[in-house]
Amino acid sequence: MSSNHTTHSSPRDADKRPRGIQMAGTQAQESLLRAASELFYREGVRAVGVEAVVERAGVNKMSLYRQFSSKDELVVAYLERSDVAFFERFERSVAKHPGDAAKQLKQYFEDLTQRASAPDYRGCPFVNVSAEFPDPAHPARLCVERNKTKLMARLTELATEAGAADPAMLANALALLIEGIYASSQTYGPGCGPIRVAAQLAGQLIDAARGAGR
Repeated sequence: MSSNHTTHSSPRDADKRPRGIQMAGTQAQESLLRAASELFYREGVRAVGVEAVVERAGVNKMSLYRQFSSKDELVVAYLERSDVAFFERFERSVAKHPGDAAKQLKQYFEDLTQRASAPDYRGCPFVNVSAEFPDPAHPARLCVERNKTKLMARLTELATEAGAADPAMLANALALLIEGIYASSQTYGPGCGPIRVAAQLAGQLIDAARGAGR
């Protein structure tokens, strides 16, 4: 007589199983943020529900709400993560020309236009989110404001170091050009004509601003 026994799960037991796994806090948070970043950037925040994020992350919904109390909190975490990534890219461009602020600014535009020419480029996550959340007091919009304020301060700092006659004016002009690159990538398409001339235009603005200061 065989001693092997086969156990069968009842439908009731199957219903109790979580659809996704329950991870430890740090691991779950990283998986959720990675999934949210991909989905929010590609499809938009409003279009993506928490169910889609949970499914992509491979965790259960309980894991999500242990890390983020609401979708808004997840959106803020996504933007904070995007802010870190943005300035890491910015500083990598700057680091290519130590001590030469004019070249640093020009290099940033070279790198941005290359990035904005990639087929999967979806523009600036902060611009995208600001279009989806019209309330300027919304936590997501406050994240956008912080990112843009920091960028303007960094552009002004570099414009000053580059010897611009009016650093604030140059910073404002370059910020406008940056936003134009973001928008053109989504309206005209990645690698379009307006994007291809952006780096050259930035160089002309920088050189003109420096020439006026001499």
